[in-house]
Amino acid sequence: MAAGLVGYAAMLEQFGPGEVVGYAEHAERHGFSGVMAADHFQPWVPQQGQAPFVWNVLTAIGERTAGDLGPGVTCPSFRLHPAVVAQASATLAAMYPGRHWLGLGSGEALNEHVVGGYWPEAPERIRMLFEAIEVIQALFAASVEGRDVKHDGRYFRLESCRLWTMPSAPPPVYVATAGPVTARRTGRTCDGIITVGAAPDKVAGTLEAFAAGAREAGKDPAAMPKILQLHLSWAATDEQAGANALREWPNGGMKFPKQDIRSPADFAALAGLVRLEDFTGRMLISADPDAHRAEIQRFLDLGVDRIYLHNVGRNQTEWIEVFGRDVLPKLTR
Repeated sequence: MAAGLVGYAAMLEQFGPGEVVGYAEHAERHGFSGVMAADHFQPWVPQQGQAPFVWNVLTAIGERTAGDLGPGVTCPSFRLHPAVVAQASATLAAMYPGRHWLGLGSGEALNEHVVGGYWPEAPERIRMLFEAIEVIQALFAASVEGRDVKHDGRYFRLESCRLWTMPSAPPPVYVATAGPVTARRTGRTCDGIITVGAAPDKVAGTLEAFAAGAREAGKDPAAMPKILQLHLSWAATDEQAGANALREWPNGGMKFPKQDIRSPADFAALAGLVRLEDFTGRMLISADPDAHRAEIQRFLDLGVDRIYLHNVGRNQTEWIEVFGRDVLPKLTR
């Protein structure tokens, strides 16, 4: 396997902080190259049961591992002001030089509505995201040079300030999206893109839009990271893999936008409608490691640079060991 192709997606919706740090360390010992951690204030469904603060968990993972570290993905527009996200990111990058990247997204009501503000429609959330990115990038650039910066925009204000703890080079900023318009804007304004596993033509279209935006800004898209988060369900039998998907990750089988649903209880009610066939084309459910290898390989063949794997079941230790032995070594660039 080419080094650095596959990392571990630490799903904080499912595992407490101590438990997930142990899984991340175990994954690195078995060939996984880094960690993407979920930023959730609540789990999708009550069955998942957890939601620790991502920045604390990433710090602990950084102490126990040597690979890359990214919140995949945090929203800088509602619960936290972009300046606070920039400070958290800069601190992690200063602690673990060359390892941290900042993954950003437009948010979901499940996590962001808890502060009680207005929840806007998707186009406005995307405008908020890119203004937040403008604030973060300005803070990073000014702070590296030791000067203050301020911002007076449509959604955010920033008084004259700088980040006083700052690495020698800012962490790269990636945006998570599956939409071509946002992907194109990401290519123009950011350092890389994060997307999720889907039909290959959909992923290819997202990457093509990202590349077009990068070229518009005079950048080389081939040199910019293209990251994919891939959900899967593996277990010792197909039946157990299917049961894990339905019990632990029913949100993966919901074929509708989920950004406006606010409560794990509401997701649990909708989960009762999910059937195994709803995961078809959205998430591979199989006990065959080679089927999973082929699924991962087809995304690498599309030009994805790094893939972070999330096995939806509680069988993390067994899955890490099986994939470390039977899947990761067979992947190629």
